[in-house]
Amino acid sequence: MSTATEARSQSSSLFHDVGAVRHDWTREEVRALFALPFPELMFQAQTVHRMTFDPREVQVSTLLSIKTGGCPEDCGYCPQSSHHNTGLAASKLMEVEKVLTEARAAKAGGATRFCMGAAWRSPKDRDLDVVCAMVEGVKALGMESCATLGMLTADQAQRLKGAGLDYYNHNLDTSPEFYGEIITTRTYADRLDTLAHVREAGINVCCGGIVGMGEGAEDRAGMITALATLPEHPESVPINLLVQVEGTALKNTKKLDPFDFVRTIAVARITMPRSMVRLSAGREEMSDEMQAMCFLAGANSIFVGGKLLTTPNPSEDHDRMLFDRLGMVAMPV
Repeated sequence: MSTATEARSQSSSLFHDVGAVRHDWTREEVRALFALPFPELMFQAQTVHRMTFDPREVQVSTLLSIKTGGCPEDCGYCPQSSHHNTGLAASKLMEVEKVLTEARAAKAGGATRFCMGAAWRSPKDRDLDVVCAMVEGVKALGMESCATLGMLTADQAQRLKGAGLDYYNHNLDTSPEFYGEIITTRTYADRLDTLAHVREAGINVCCGGIVGMGEGAEDRAGMITALATLPEHPESVPINLLVQVEGTALKNTKKLDPFDFVRTIAVARITMPRSMVRLSAGREEMSDEMQAMCFLAGANSIFVGGKLLTTPNPSEDHDRMLFDRLGMVAMPV
């Protein structure tokens, strides 16, 4: 059998139920997707993408840090951890009106979703009162709302739902096996518990991970398998490329091969066909060509604005020019 015939045979066995929403993906199946020849993987991902989405459209969100720094967690990638000496000064929770001013500017710039992030292990109830007021204000502007505040109790998730929160972000970060190499102050089970509280409250789930943290190919397969076998797929799946920040534990990690990043996007698209796959952190270090490949692989969401919480992000003008060059447009509300 020729190499080309073998590749087609392998592809056929993996792709027999194209575009179907499955929750029974095995690690072996996901590993095999990652191992496909790059042209075949891209073809499959684009085929699945076109079954649910307009391939020209990209959902545009803005992310604002509403409470920066001083987090007690020891996440090795995070410049906001109090365990790292990054020179980042901790700040108090922003005032509601200042957040809404930022939301209005984001809407004027074309964002349809406004995301608010706070560097907490978990929010205190008094802080949640303020966040709920922010959510209500964002909703009044006609935008989708999203928050990432750390771990939530079931009652806290219900309160956010009552305020009108559309999405809650809580990433799995990596595979279960590699997780302990990156974080020790919160378990994988803790993350799954918060996701369950969010889902039970009726809030859409935003959950993905980070690659380029020194993990192996098996860990990238493990992360996607963990996401794709959740009881319901996350409505939004952010795939982040590690941004190495001076003073963090992962500062001098070996850079990930760009093709391995694109492969991760493609496998996320195939295994979670109806989810928004977000090309998230790390875009500032990506070439336009690499971002274009990610869109071809099925990414259809980005964050816009010059800062992503505390790390650099491409300017809105640069993103606008890239969209124009590619013939792509922002997804309508």
